[in-house]
Amino acid sequence: MIPHGNEIKLFSGNSNIELAKQISDKIGKPLSKAFVGNFSDGETAVHIEESVRGADVFVIQSTSTPVNDNLMELLVMIDALRRASAGRITAVMPYFGYARQDRKAQARDPITAKLVANLITEAGADRVLTMDLHAPQLQGFFDIPVDHLYGIPVLAKGLAKDPFLKADSSDLVVVSPDAGSVGRARQMAQRLGVALAIVDKRRPKANAMEVMHIVGDVNGKRCLIVDDMIDTAGTIVQGAKALIEVGGATKVLACCTHAVLSGPAIERLQDSVIEKLYILNTIQQLQEKKIDKITEISVAQIFASAIQSIFAEEPVSKLYD
Repeated sequence: MIPHGNEIKLFSGNSNIELAKQISDKIGKPLSKAFVGNFSDGETAVHIEESVRGADVFVIQSTSTPVNDNLMELLVMIDALRRASAGRITAVMPYFGYARQDRKAQARDPITAKLVANLITEAGADRVLTMDLHAPQLQGFFDIPVDHLYGIPVLAKGLAKDPFLKADSSDLVVVSPDAGSVGRARQMAQRLGVALAIVDKRRPKANAMEVMHIVGDVNGKRCLIVDDMIDTAGTIVQGAKALIEVGGATKVLACCTHAVLSGPAIERLQDSVIEKLYILNTIQQLQEKKIDKITEISVAQIFASAIQSIFAEEPVSKLYD
């Protein structure tokens, strides 16, 4: 049985301090004091600057770029808290890096997502709180409880404020950029009460996509592409282009939970037919990535509510009632 802490203590690594502060504001408790940095040789340095004995500790850290540095910060913080006699430690990971390495794509490949899950457990975490894992079955990689939050309700609430969706929705279609995202897109379509379409594609190599055709009627329609993650943006940009040129759509909007936005992503989005991209702030964006087309929606409230539910030993599922 995992022990219950006697009070909430929130700690943050350096990956997403802005979100950590928003979560602490929602809960009404300041971030606890800790030094998280580096020694002169580059090794991760952590010092917990207040007592955590018996506390219910939540470490907020997305393992986004630089992935290995942020992962190491998380592991060392968990170890330090465990050795300081924390009552229970929850790794709050709005974005779980290495999630796409969840199987052997070819002979002699590693399954790094499982390795990372093992590292987090061995470091001393008692549970994990995360959002929109790339594959939901990744929850089974952990030998500790995983609370898995969903991004679609948060995106839908933010999108409801956009004039693009406030208008008559009779000509609106939600689009899945590939077969793997159909379930997620269907949830959004049901929430908005609109039709669903799919971009059928094949991928000749990593981060490259060739569109074949559109499944569903988007001719003369406004389209909303829904995905869990945008990395180099090649898939979503080509999909949006196909909706206009092949499907005959009039406008394209897009949204995703995790905006990795690596490599040429920003340039591609800037030059694309996508009029606006809504993202959740599970990954802290550098200033140069904050272009006019991109609008952030905060996940602070749902993570704050989940943390409070975990502390109170209440079901997290009630957050979606």
